[in-house]
Amino acid sequence: MSIADKVKNKAEELAGKAKQGIGEATDNERLYAEGQAQETRAHAKQAGEHVKDAGRDVRDALS
Repeated sequence: MSIADKVKNKAEELAGKAKQGIGEATDNERLYAEGQAQETRAHAKQAGEHVKDAGRDVRDALS
């Protein structure tokens, strides 16, 4: 995973957390749900990148 991807995914995760906090503070269920979805997407992207990195590590170890 490149540094740019890590930063982008972390920024998306933090934006989701912020939306959740604002949604909770203002009793805005829609904003809270959007924040949860955004944070979940960021986690999924991070997990996918970790799988790709692990695959590259295995390939390199077998080479």
